Amino acid sequence: MMPSSSLSPSVLKLVSICLGFAIPSVLNAQEKPRLVLQITVDQLRGDLIDRYSAHLGDGGFRYLLENGVNFTNTHHRHANTETIVGHTTLATGTDPAIHGMVANLWFDRKTGAPFYNVQDPDYPLVGASGIDADNEIDPTQRAATTDGRSPRNIISSTISDEIALHFGPTPKVFGVSVKDRGAIAMAGHAGKAYWFSKSEGRFVTSTFYNDAYPSWIGEWDAKGLVASYANRDWTLLGDASDYAFADRDDQPWETALPGFGRTFPHNWGPADGSYFTTFLTLSPAGDEITVDFAKALLDAEQLGQDAVTDYLSVSLSSTDYVGHIFGPSSLEAEDNFAHLDRQIAGLLQYVDSVVGLEHTLIVLSADHGAPEHPDYLATLGIEAGLFDFERVDTEPGFVRLQMDFGESKELVQNFSNPYVYLNKDLISERDLDPLVVERAVSDELQKLPGIAYAVSSSDLRKGAFAKTKISDAVLANFNPDRSGDIYVVFEPHWFVADFDGLHVASAHGSPWTYDTHVPLIISGKNIAAKTVVRRVETVDVAPTIAAILGTKPPSGAVGAPLPEAMPRIKD
Repeated sequence: MMPSSSLSPSVLKLVSICLGFAIPSVLNAQEKPRLVLQITVDQLRGDLIDRYSAHLGDGGFRYLLENGVNFTNTHHRHANTETIVGHTTLATGTDPAIHGMVANLWFDRKTGAPFYNVQDPDYPLVGASGIDADNEIDPTQRAATTDGRSPRNIISSTISDEIALHFGPTPKVFGVSVKDRGAIAMAGHAGKAYWFSKSEGRFVTSTFYNDAYPSWIGEWDAKGLVASYANRDWTLLGDASDYAFADRDDQPWETALPGFGRTFPHNWGPADGSYFTTFLTLSPAGDEITVDFAKALLDAEQLGQDAVTDYLSVSLSSTDYVGHIFGPSSLEAEDNFAHLDRQIAGLLQYVDSVVGLEHTLIVLSADHGAPEHPDYLATLGIEAGLFDFERVDTEPGFVRLQMDFGESKELVQNFSNPYVYLNKDLISERDLDPLVVERAVSDELQKLPGIAYAVSSSDLRKGAFAKTKISDAVLANFNPDRSGDIYVVFEPHWFVADFDGLHVASAHGSPWTYDTHVPLIISGKNIAAKTVVRRVETVDVAPTIAAILGTKPPSGAVGAPLPEAMPRIKD
């Protein structure tokens, strides 16, 4: 081996950089974080932290930006940017094609019924009722055919699973969220998940995790935090003059829910009101309740109190609900962001007091972004539209299909956005060629205004499509057992705004950048604060956590560790 003095300066620099990225997990084997805190903000588009930065306090996003690595060009690379898809990708480091969670809702051909992503009849809720279908505004939850819940439909292991495996048998792993899918995806198979039941007005779990609730949850319920919002208002956190959208508090495309309205103040109503708990989730109260529960969990379960690394996921859902109802460019969304910043600050402050931020690895990202409503875009001269799938069968092209295949409407058995499922039994009964029907329906869909691509699954299997960034995203979403026969990609800024009769102001789920672009900030001991503008992908998150901790990546991981986030050895 040559002595170092004989190496050129450029080679020495390269060697030092490589060693700096490769060695820390070995040299610092006794300095692992005591806690991994993974914060996932539902529907936090990548530009919103900067856009609403005037509302930042000192301890929330600002702390992370000043003390962490800020990857400003982070994207999901799969096509269907929905909640379960993004959460599971962040958790597993792989695509939905591999982890299996291709959509919030897919169609189960075996049962002939819709399938909600985390439903599981084998694991009922613990001492709780399920969804109140009459008052549930989330159509994917309402479509579930059982109240039971578990992570068994996630095919890959998660980073939380790998932490349990590597540091076992004593690490503690938890996931908390308003949404069941937000908590379950991140807690993985080895952890425990708690989510907010709107029908119960409290956090619940299923028998997959526990047969009974620990006593501390009963104590938290007894505080009466949820009921304390009764007959109170959601009001602006700051002075109206400080808000960019202060003069746009009543926009015609916003959803005017009876009793909640679309102008400030928004009243949560009486505690026994049918939509009381729903209104809480449509406001900053949802995140406030979630963070308070997470603090109680941290304390009661003694997370981060020894040398064994524990894991806590906190998925904050209010941004998503507020975005759907009012849109990301609304006074409500802007104020909710200000509240979100304060809640993150409070959570970090509490973690610092009980664990120490110097002992905590913090990873913040989002499951997806969000589009603007076409009517708002129109005020800026940008053309867009809303798509109504119920009217597809009346289009001339589909009327023509009747000449070839009989009643065309019967050929489409189910549309679970973004997938079209064809009626295989009917196609067989009519002795039709499935590939011919699939191609014909795809061709007619693609001719419709608002649809950019209609990609058949047969073409995906054979690779018979032009290779583009969009086709790569659709392929990353393709799982042969769960995906439909045709994947529909809407034109930029087009989306389906009808949620089973509820008209919404925003609905994500596309491969366009406003849906794929999300924040990613990683902060921890010896991680140098910096801003990184190169493109990175959310499949890189779980492998990065694994590299920092020294665990193996999740079983299906396809991403790579981000070198900028590796702890550096200090002299």
